Amino acid sequence: MPRLDQIAELTRGIELPLMPLHQEHLRIIVEAVSAAWTDLLQRHQQILLRDEEAEINALMETRLSARLDEDPLWAQMVRAVARGRETISFDGTHLEKRPDLSLFLTCRNSAFPLAIECKIIDEANNKTGKLYCDKGLSRFLTGEYAWAAREALMVGYVRDKSTIVSTLVPLFLPLTSGSVSYAAEGPISPIGSPPLDLARSSHSRNFRYPLRQPPSDQPGAIALWHLWQNTGSMPTTGTMPT
Repeated sequence: MPRLDQIAELTRGIELPLMPLHQEHLRIIVEAVSAAWTDLLQRHQQILLRDEEAEINALMETRLSARLDEDPLWAQMVRAVARGRETISFDGTHLEKRPDLSLFLTCRNSAFPLAIECKIIDEANNKTGKLYCDKGLSRFLTGEYAWAAREALMVGYVRDKSTIVSTLVPLFLPLTSGSVSYAAEGPISPIGSPPLDLARSSHSRNFRYPLRQPPSDQPGAIALWHLWQNTGSMPTTGTMPT
């Protein structure tokens, strides 16, 4: 059952959706996550190659937290890093949704951290791009994660030769029925250049904020930044289709 009292208290005095984060800030965050991965790859490659997401996420949380004492710019932007921090779904039906990582930003209300969802990509072991979308990306579209925000980050822990171009781009193409996969608003857009396998996609959301009157009950689209990190040498990312 929805828990409207929980939502009313959580969002009291807050305009929804939240103001978008600056693109420059998101880029710095993505680069910090990438740098943390590179550091872990040098010290714990076997864990990144063989262990489950929980093990890798724990290492990522520790490394990103350590950067608060090492990188003044990171500390200026991020208050804290948490793994599996419980959040409430958009209408309070679920009180214990747990994005893999949460970044508590200095420029944002601490009740609404930046959500990061992480998924292993390993086609040979059924860790597919479709699973990445069905069990990760879709949670941002249904109001489970980041429902108050306009952006979130997804990280792929790639254990094969998959890239965003080869694996993720085809999943967002229009279907033969004329509908659009995963409510994508256009194709994935590349950001930066190799060796960083990074892209951005936009997706519409069909839930509505409770206790708000139209049109202020609409969350609008969410921008998802996709960072795919390889457990070995980074493969060539190829060229994004236009």
